[in-house]
Amino acid sequence: MEGGSSHNFVPPSAGFDKSRVLDVKPLRSLMPVFPAASQAPPFPCMPPFGQTPNGYSPFYPFQPQGSQTSPNLNSPSPMRTPTGPMPAPIRSYRAPAPSGALPHDFPEESNGERGSSMGGAEDDDGYFDAHLGSSSSRKKSTKASSSRKKKNKSGDGDSLTNNGSGVNFVSVMSPFQVEDGNRELVNYVLMNFDALRRRICQIEDAKESKNGIIKRADLKAGNILMTKKVRTNMRRRIGVVPGVEIGDVFYFRMEMCAVGLHAPSMAGIDYMTGKGDAEKDPVALSIVSSGGYDDDTEDSNVLIYSGQGGNNNNKDKQVADQKLERGNLALERSLNHGNEVRVIRGVRDEVNSTTKVYVYDGLYKVHESWTERGKSGCNIFKYKLVRVPGQPGAFAVWQTIRKWKDGFSSRAGLVLQDLTSGTESIPVSLVNEVDNEKALASFTYFPKLKYSKSFTLMPPSFGCNCHNACLPGDMNCSCIQKNGGSFPYTGNGILVSRKQLLHECGPTCPCSPNCKNRVSQTGVKLRLEVFKTKDRGWGLRSWDSIRAGSFICEYAGEVIDEVKLKQKGHAGEDDEYIFDTGRNYDSFKWNYEPGLLEEETSNDINEDYNIPYRLIISAKNVGNVSRFINHSCSPNVFWQPVLYEHNNQSSLHIAFFAIRHIPPMTELTYDYGNSSSSEADNDNGPHRKNKCLCGSSKCRGYFG
Repeated sequence: MEGGSSHNFVPPSAGFDKSRVLDVKPLRSLMPVFPAASQAPPFPCMPPFGQTPNGYSPFYPFQPQGSQTSPNLNSPSPMRTPTGPMPAPIRSYRAPAPSGALPHDFPEESNGERGSSMGGAEDDDGYFDAHLGSSSSRKKSTKASSSRKKKNKSGDGDSLTNNGSGVNFVSVMSPFQVEDGNRELVNYVLMNFDALRRRICQIEDAKESKNGIIKRADLKAGNILMTKKVRTNMRRRIGVVPGVEIGDVFYFRMEMCAVGLHAPSMAGIDYMTGKGDAEKDPVALSIVSSGGYDDDTEDSNVLIYSGQGGNNNNKDKQVADQKLERGNLALERSLNHGNEVRVIRGVRDEVNSTTKVYVYDGLYKVHESWTERGKSGCNIFKYKLVRVPGQPGAFAVWQTIRKWKDGFSSRAGLVLQDLTSGTESIPVSLVNEVDNEKALASFTYFPKLKYSKSFTLMPPSFGCNCHNACLPGDMNCSCIQKNGGSFPYTGNGILVSRKQLLHECGPTCPCSPNCKNRVSQTGVKLRLEVFKTKDRGWGLRSWDSIRAGSFICEYAGEVIDEVKLKQKGHAGEDDEYIFDTGRNYDSFKWNYEPGLLEEETSNDINEDYNIPYRLIISAKNVGNVSRFINHSCSPNVFWQPVLYEHNNQSSLHIAFFAIRHIPPMTELTYDYGNSSSSEADNDNGPHRKNKCLCGSSKCRGYFG
């Protein structure tokens, strides 16, 4: 849904604005600088626009839009001398964490929630500020500070750069785009976040592991992007967030922060105060329900949400009565004012049970509030939120899929339970909810690529010498050397970067079959279904949420010789299942920006394919699920050439990976590309142009 109700709530005006007060302390100075009494600012301790002390200037976002003064985001100090600029003190605002713990001391795949090891931070006075991209807390842990210093000295923690010897990154986003976004900007920010996070994971994985140190690449990536202003929707708002759609999925809380959906990096309730008394006029903007408290989440249209506070840090157990303050008070005021509240629900990841996926479920309104005694005997606040009618399904879709998997209900329109006949380890169903067609065109399901005997393969190359599993950072591994010295996947099998040519371990490598460098050879790991579309034949989608960089499937079929393809007898056939690496494909950027980590640009991040020979595959007679992936000019899937040894010879394969996070039941698409001008002149056969029906705003009008 593009918008909520026709009005937004604006708290009444009374006195000065306390909604943007930041409770922070400067890093390098214990003496705050105040303007003269006659220059009393509307923001305590912050200079008003045009009324700064002599020699000082306001820093972003407190300087007026259009000002010629640019923030110096690379300075480590929040203060300055009278002759230098005053940068935004990004790093002085830390995400609030439980006493004695740092955000990056929690598990890498852990996502913050109320009452969990990260959710306890919600009980701190500070919360994540949507303008500056970090959080403030009144309580600092001496032990935590000491731990941070030790990590920095040991080369761990934040020391992921080349100490300024690399490329400096300058954000291409304008101040207006940072304030207010759209769909394209949201996707841009999320892709940059995950690309950077994957690269940081790759760097950390290559280091020698140290006991007791748990990596948090998501927090590091988020901090860098916030500092560099690679974010959008900074302007605080009630209701719809431009560019964020209902049903969008997030794997990290920092992703929601970066696009303005939910500002606190750990707290479950996001709120802002109006122009009146800050203690009386807070209103809730968004909430995250992810299991940290005793929420009732079974109903897809009603959420019984538990208030915050009263629990020990790092523990879920309630030890004290909750108080009507901060987030609790904001929800109470939202009940009175009737404003819309964004609701994000946390669900278990079906692909990786140790992780959690956050689903944006749309706008709700607070209908009731009460207190009740919890299991621990302490009083807790309860809030009943009801979903605004007329919005597309989001959490309800997850619930329906769960019932299908558990066998509690049957899939509507189901034609065939498993069209692979057991070939794949996970069944692929055939579904038609559009018309009465009950069968596919005849083909043989085969999960791999079939090279003909007459086809010339590359000369064989030597495999690795690893006897257990290839390890990141092991430069003695020849497969890692072929990949430019970096392990191509993260520890959970996510592709780090698009490569000119990806080298995987093959059958001749002595490493174990579960080696992380065999991702594209493990077959389909998602619960996929082939479904009938309204106007584009059969398509492919997943019951599971797909994470950016996840392997989906290989393009299986029969390899066709280029000479044979050009023969009149074959070119005239109605073969709509041709994949050809010789086509022209629109370039796009998916890899991380080296300048964000102050790394020098290298060939390792070059995304232009360097394929040793033209590969043409036909899936008309023999193929797998990939033959059902339709074209789109704005796809959510890309193809990656992969080389590994097979039958003592090196062979080229085509693997599909997710461009971005893909919600369940979303059609999977990739760019078919366009034939060269000489081949496109033929109106028949596999190289004829086809009318595009992708419906994208960037639609070229045709493909093939």
